[in-house]
Amino acid sequence: MIPILGFGTSELNGEVATRMVKDAIAIGYRHIDTAPIYGNEQEVGEAVRASGVPRNDIFLTTKIWIDSFYADDLQRSVEASLERIGTDVLDLVLLHWPNPKVPLDQTIKALNLVKSRGLTKHIGVSNFTVELISRAVAYSNEPLLANQVEYHPFLNQRRLLEKVRAHGITLIAHTPLARGAVFRDPVICAIAELRGRSAGQIALRWLIQQSGVAAIPRSKSLERAYANFNVFDFELSGEEMDRIYALSRPDGRILNWEGFAPKWD
Repeated sequence: MIPILGFGTSELNGEVATRMVKDAIAIGYRHIDTAPIYGNEQEVGEAVRASGVPRNDIFLTTKIWIDSFYADDLQRSVEASLERIGTDVLDLVLLHWPNPKVPLDQTIKALNLVKSRGLTKHIGVSNFTVELISRAVAYSNEPLLANQVEYHPFLNQRRLLEKVRAHGITLIAHTPLARGAVFRDPVICAIAELRGRSAGQIALRWLIQQSGVAAIPRSKSLERAYANFNVFDFELSGEEMDRIYALSRPDGRILNWEGFAPKWD
């Protein structure tokens, strides 16, 4: 249901956000990811309408920030996102981060209500651990379509992958290029040189070649956005996949914001 390669929009604002999302759709991206905290939902919506691509052909995701996890606040958050984006229904709504200050069963119940009201076609979570996924699945009457988490060659997510696959949940990799670190890694660069590809293309191919994984790279460059999308005409060997798996390390996580990041697996 989810296009396995999407376009992320964090840190894209104003005219840059509108231009890059419109260009991404022209390149061929059909999965666009935004969030209220990014401050660009309006620009994303404008770009989708200006693209000339039918709305039904674009898989549009937004999120709910942690200050809106109680029932009424959560409904208002999604309603406001719909108004800013300028669409009648979203394809996927995610809880942006876990919030231990609000009972998860209440938040999941409110998220279910968003779907039953027809405001979104699918619901899911983001930055949830193995334990939190188990709890969310148990509380939800609706299927959870995705868990969007940091995932790239330097971060081992095998335990989480096993958990989400067991529940039929897609892992959407945010920060898939490790904020540019893949371009400096000698193993990835060596594979890229042998393949005649960029290091970013190798890292993205490694992700989407895994079962049940999608990726949402973000770029401010049209050239880089095009390169990121050009990963469907080759396949990594098992040996190349294993060499990249071996790059994971204990300090590989990039996004670990103090104050609301959970205790990671």
